[in-house]
Amino acid sequence: MAFGISRSQLKDWKNKARRGEIAFLTHYWLDDRFPDCDSVTKVACTNKDSLIKWGKQYGLKEQWIHEREEFPHYDLLGEIQREVLMKEGQFDQLNRLKRKDEIFEH
Repeated sequence: MAFGISRSQLKDWKNKARRGEIAFLTHYWLDDRFPDCDSVTKVACTNKDSLIKWGKQYGLKEQWIHEREEFPHYDLLGEIQREVLMKEGQFDQLNRLKRKDEIFEH
């Protein structure tokens, strides 16, 4: 179950992905299969070759790409989620889920 994002944030993510950009969308998420995770970052791009190339730099495999609707994407969870968002400078995504003792700045 996904929650904690606005329609505007979802629309922006879709528009970026449609333009062939690497688009990030982080939201709260609960799934019994991943009891230690309470959020996910979906990294999408409609140019699948670009998405594959982007993922390789983080050790993400092509077969991990979800092919839902028109937005191929990786789901990032846990430590890889935090690592990628930090390296990509996605501080707004990190701050959306920050703990009280954390503030991420660029």
